[in-house]
Amino acid sequence: MINLSRRRLIVSGLAATAAASGLAAAARMAQTYGLVPPDCGGIYGLGETLTYASQRLLTRHSLAREFPRSRISPRPFPNEQAPPTEDFKRLQAGGFADWRLSVDGMVAQPTSFSIADLKSCPSRGHITELTCEEGWSYIAEWIGAPLSHVLNLVGVLPQARYVVYVSMEPDTWDSIDMADALHPQTFLCYGMNGNDLPVPHGGPLRMRLARQIGYKNIKFITHLTVTDNLKKFGKGLGSAAAEAGYAWYTGI
Repeated sequence: MINLSRRRLIVSGLAATAAASGLAAAARMAQTYGLVPPDCGGIYGLGETLTYASQRLLTRHSLAREFPRSRISPRPFPNEQAPPTEDFKRLQAGGFADWRLSVDGMVAQPTSFSIADLKSCPSRGHITELTCEEGWSYIAEWIGAPLSHVLNLVGVLPQARYVVYVSMEPDTWDSIDMADALHPQTFLCYGMNGNDLPVPHGGPLRMRLARQIGYKNIKFITHLTVTDNLKKFGKGLGSAAAEAGYAWYTGI
């Protein structure tokens, strides 16, 4: 007789419960294992919960597809962005030497990192596809400091569950759970295709999540907060995108 792992038993239970008793019962089971997304209360909340719980249990350690260098898109598309602020223009004029990423919240040592600091960390790179919910996509080489390394430097407390990341762009922020934050393909990205990350693509620093859709890959990151609860951020839905009607979890 084949022994099923605990994870497979849980997933099988989620699927069986959903089939037998509906999404509401499956959502209660997901709650038992702490796998409920912050936007679970909306019209699609039960479906979002089942999707998030199932994918977390099945694909927690999976990798996004990586491509050979020959597949890099010749003209990666930078989506529209707001005109740069005077503060951004000042930082850009100085070569972003004064740009800082602050990290606080549930950490042992709140810290501020310059771009040079991040470039001194062990770097990682991957050639992956960025896919937008609007239908366009491109493949690029992304280079940066693994978010897991930066979190290790500041000493994340054991009870932490999420990382909130905030952009210099007004009202632009998002969050991820610790599974994505510690994933080896999650970078604080400062390079693209062998050069510094271009401003239209979020330079000098953006979040790069190879396993999530484009709008989770926020540009112009300046602030990270490690937390155990997302209710105190914005409307408590986990991101500005979720407040606008998009899903908080967008695993691909």
